[in-house]
Amino acid sequence: MDKDRIRPIAICLFRRGRRVLVAEGYDAVKGNYYCRPLGGGIEFGEHSRDAVRREIREELGAEIERVELLCVLENIFVYEGEPGHEVVFVYDAEFTDKDIYGRDEIQGHEIPGYRVETDTGFTARWLSPAEMQDRHMRLVPEGLIEFLHVLDERRAGEAD
Repeated sequence: MDKDRIRPIAICLFRRGRRVLVAEGYDAVKGNYYCRPLGGGIEFGEHSRDAVRREIREELGAEIERVELLCVLENIFVYEGEPGHEVVFVYDAEFTDKDIYGRDEIQGHEIPGYRVETDTGFTARWLSPAEMQDRHMRLVPEGLIEFLHVLDERRAGEAD
């Protein structure tokens, strides 16, 4: 990894009530678990909206619709002892196949690339912020959990 580069990524906050679809990970150096919404790197010349569509298609084999940019976060972090810096485009979208929302777990795979040397399978799960806390997992990128709380407050206010 080039330590002197800022990596642009696009992720999607698929929601099922208060739950978010996330993939779980583990940082062996820090000895802690984390989870992250699905998505990945933006390729040169690719719009972030197109990147999130491509990443979901590659990871889950699923198509998405109603893609809307929610916010942009800057994430400066250390993972496995190595520094990282990302600009994160956070999107909202819906799966075109509504049956996906009925599954508790969804099998996916990460193709080789940034931090992944071989095709790696993963399980995505619907977790609420409270469930993440109960499992001693932090939601990454940093600042996303606070943003989720703001979204939930907005939704509650709109329901009144």
